[in-house]
Amino acid sequence: MSEQSHLSIGEVLNLLQDEFPDITISKIRFLESQGLLDPERTPSGYRKFYEGDIERLRWILRQQKENFLPLKVIKDRLASGQLDEPVAEEPEPAPEPKPVPARQRAPIAVGEIDRPPAPRATSGSGRGRARPEPVRATRLRSRREEPVPSLLAGDQTGVSLTRDEVVASTGLTAKDVAELERFGLVESRSLGDTSYYDEDALLVATLAAGFLGHGVEARHLRMYKVTAEREAGMFEQLVMPLLKQRNPGARTQATERLDELAAMGARLRAAMLRHALRDHLGQG
Repeated sequence: MSEQSHLSIGEVLNLLQDEFPDITISKIRFLESQGLLDPERTPSGYRKFYEGDIERLRWILRQQKENFLPLKVIKDRLASGQLDEPVAEEPEPAPEPKPVPARQRAPIAVGEIDRPPAPRATSGSGRGRARPEPVRATRLRSRREEPVPSLLAGDQTGVSLTRDEVVASTGLTAKDVAELERFGLVESRSLGDTSYYDEDALLVATLAAGFLGHGVEARHLRMYKVTAEREAGMFEQLVMPLLKQRNPGARTQATERLDELAAMGARLRAAMLRHALRDHLGQG
């Protein structure tokens, strides 16, 4: 950052991607939405990352990568000032310390587009709670600013949430989350005595909370899983010839084909649902 006092979110991504290959712009935004980051904003809403913001982000990513800490623990440690604690240096084995070469950073690729912040989700508790706000994708300001993400790729942030964090983020109860897991709608991985959920599980739980507000329970949502598995089985047969070629070009083509099939399937389901309900919608 010698020629400018701050970096954009895209430049931060390029700066840290060698050290943390799974980092994405979505993950950085997610960490901000959870209160772990608070970068300054330009008047138009673009993020400005200064050296302190980048070091804070690097520390958070290391805690996730090396110590597998949940976000709540990381947030508590940040609040207690652990990021500012000095790190003890190991003694040099040689009588004379060897000069340490200057760290070479990868060149920063300028051009990644940032977006203004999306509204943060509110949380609640108990059955009498207000229904949580549904997850909505931020609209693109221009078709050329940022490519539309793959429908099947989702919004992968690489996060690990405990059940308590899923409860706090969605407004569900621990029993509700357990029911979703019992019916196979979400999955967790265990590390010691703690279960962790990824971003897909968080999205499913958020949508399930919306359904629950209308009286639709986890057992009723099982049909969506069955339908998705059948659809996935059909799509797998269609792209398997490409995947067997085992070359990057064929894999890219398979991904594009899957995304196109999934998009058509979503439109087809919407059309058939409208048709099935047209008598109730006054369209008959």
